[in-house]
Amino acid sequence: MPSPEFDLKTRFEDEARLFMRGPDNDNRSKTNPEPAFAEPFFGYCPASDHYWETVKEAAGQDHWTPLEAFQKAFPGDGAGPGGLTVAVIVCPQTKATVADQKKASGFPAERWIRSRFFHDQVVSKLCSHLAGRLAARGVRAVVPDQVEGFGTFPHPRFQIASNWSHRHAAFAAGLGTFGLCDALITRVGKAHRLGSLVIESRLEPTPRPYEKPYEYCLFHSAGRCRKCVGRCPAGALSPAGHDKTLCGGFLDAAVPRIKELYPDLAGAYGCGLCQSAVPCGERIPGRARA
Repeated sequence: MPSPEFDLKTRFEDEARLFMRGPDNDNRSKTNPEPAFAEPFFGYCPASDHYWETVKEAAGQDHWTPLEAFQKAFPGDGAGPGGLTVAVIVCPQTKATVADQKKASGFPAERWIRSRFFHDQVVSKLCSHLAGRLAARGVRAVVPDQVEGFGTFPHPRFQIASNWSHRHAAFAAGLGTFGLCDALITRVGKAHRLGSLVIESRLEPTPRPYEKPYEYCLFHSAGRCRKCVGRCPAGALSPAGHDKTLCGGFLDAAVPRIKELYPDLAGAYGCGLCQSAVPCGERIPGRARA
């Protein structure tokens, strides 16, 4: 007989795949309706892992550990980190989206903008759905970026930080390491969106097949590449890293142009050119495409 933890994980992943095969995973295009994202995959990390404290020390006291996120959703609960697991969901961009974005230059492809704009309606709704399905089984879960009080704040080292990071959760869960542009390099490269939940259950962790945060990045690991630097239309990337102010300025300026080109995407923003047409765009460099 499978263990209760195995059964819960299997049901969790099956529910996620079923949701993503349904009508909610939609790019909302009237002329070319299609799924916004491809089949998801998953990683898990216990809330008791020391990595969470490492992130908090780097990002500051406003950044939540998994236990803190859980306690904000269930105040006065008295839960400890030993009974919590962080589950991370990687929602890859579709092959069509990746192909369009690789051909784009100076401005993102429409499919990429759509997937970015409808992230909340797809991936965030997926996480809410999964939390609800877990609750129906008597298992409490919280989606940290949907907790009251979640937001971003200025940071002296990182320019902008937030109370919770799906990327750092994915790193902790063995799903990938960071690139020069700050995006996470997974087995499908950087073309993806992420979601995460803190679940009140001990689920088997995913092994972390790396030790360093930038292990998959050719620039950081081998001192070469920098292809993402040339792809950035804002000049926000350099060997020094990612300038979030310059990046954010380009994103803000893109909003009216997106509205003009695609009226149904009024208010959308996006770029992601540094996440395509680069060695880590669709795979871990040096490895076959997943």
